[in-house]
Amino acid sequence: MKTSESETLVVGGGISGCAAALAADRAGGDVVLATKATRPEETNSYWAQGGVAVTRSDPDAFREDIIAAGAGACDPAAVETLVAEARPAVEDVLVDTLGVSFDADGDGFDYGREAAHSESRVLHVDAATGAAILPRFLAHLHDETDVTVREDTAALELVTHEGRVHGALLEHDGSVSAHFAGGTVLATGGIGGAYDRTTNPDAATGDGIAMGALAGADVADMEYVQFHPTAFADDGGETGTFLLSEAVRGEGGVLRNGDGERFMPDVHPDGSLAPRDVVARAVATERAETGEVRLDVSEVAFESSFPGLANRCRDRGVDPADGIPVAPAEHFCCGGLAIDMDGQTSLDRLFAAGECARTGVHGANRLASTSLLEGLVVGRRAGREAVGTTPERVEVSEPRDGDPDLPARFATEKGDRLRRTMTEHVGIERTSDGLRRAATSIRRLKGEVDAYTRTRTSRDLYELRNATVTALLVVRAASENDESRGCHYLADTEVQYAD
Repeated sequence: MKTSESETLVVGGGISGCAAALAADRAGGDVVLATKATRPEETNSYWAQGGVAVTRSDPDAFREDIIAAGAGACDPAAVETLVAEARPAVEDVLVDTLGVSFDADGDGFDYGREAAHSESRVLHVDAATGAAILPRFLAHLHDETDVTVREDTAALELVTHEGRVHGALLEHDGSVSAHFAGGTVLATGGIGGAYDRTTNPDAATGDGIAMGALAGADVADMEYVQFHPTAFADDGGETGTFLLSEAVRGEGGVLRNGDGERFMPDVHPDGSLAPRDVVARAVATERAETGEVRLDVSEVAFESSFPGLANRCRDRGVDPADGIPVAPAEHFCCGGLAIDMDGQTSLDRLFAAGECARTGVHGANRLASTSLLEGLVVGRRAGREAVGTTPERVEVSEPRDGDPDLPARFATEKGDRLRRTMTEHVGIERTSDGLRRAATSIRRLKGEVDAYTRTRTSRDLYELRNATVTALLVVRAASENDESRGCHYLADTEVQYAD
């Protein structure tokens, strides 16, 4: 088997992976960044619309908003670190290093307002903040640092020995090699590939969570899967969904049901700007009872403020002036590999950052526009911590061979089955019986997938394995938590969280 090595290996090309690679490079490390993506659009970070929340005059208000949105399940120390480092990290990396031009209002930033924020504090670039940041970040790593970026390269397994991580098996163009590293940072993004309707790109198959868990790393809070309330409602069409940023509601957009009525004022005092879990459940209920929910943008300068979204609506035959049909979609996993704020997992020399990691910042429900921020802050910290250890080469098993076409067909069929199960039983609302059904189905599916991975190696097959393992972790955590809180809502339990 071919081998390579570096002091630090970063797996993932979103904002958290880029931040980790930049920090490791600045610390003098020899850094390799491996990403499945061949272009920025294949990452979650690119599609982040709203922006980056930062502290303004009152850091206490920011802390309180994060904890309130998290339904009391946040780690206060983690929240404190995020809030304290938010503006310094944004100014250092995004503004000074990358030269991102956030929207301005006169002589200062044009701060946006989003759901569950008590003030306007969100830095943004139109409604396409991730698209303004990520390509620039990747270009900087390519052109201005010593980081080696390996695109179209998937991590299949972590290389472990006696409880310590020594790198990963990497696949590129069908060839598998062992990459040894002193420190390994997983920054692989979300789990949308386990659900039918998601705002995530296809590559979000829970790779980092699954690889870490299979290697023995601790996971936490996996039951807290957030659904965004306003994704474009394709309702089974082939065009696919896309996110309609909360910034639209922050600018005055309101939700109306199939009878044309505004329903959110009867659900929550903040109306359409209530926390995401509350709005998502309400939208799902109104769609079931009245046939549809539309985002009314008649009081918003939609064409000028959100031109990209306006064009995407028209591409799907919808005139925004008539209201935009919306439905909840899987959006963000608040749990993941359990880490401290320096990215350290429970395994020696293994770090994690971004959506595949659980810091405790988000609790049971993430506050809007904190995902890019967390990826940036924790990615920097993890990158710095991962530097300084010389890679050690250990024995690695040779990869398996097999018919490459058969796993692809198998992965498609089994992936469809997984997504149907998770969408039906482990979505916005859950029941004890539904979770039991999901656990039985996914355990059986995992056994079928494991039988194939013992004899074959392909990226599709390993992505299916990862999505299946991650889904099982979600089901297991949800089954063990009998308290409804945030985006873990049990429809048949009397144990409801009260703030």
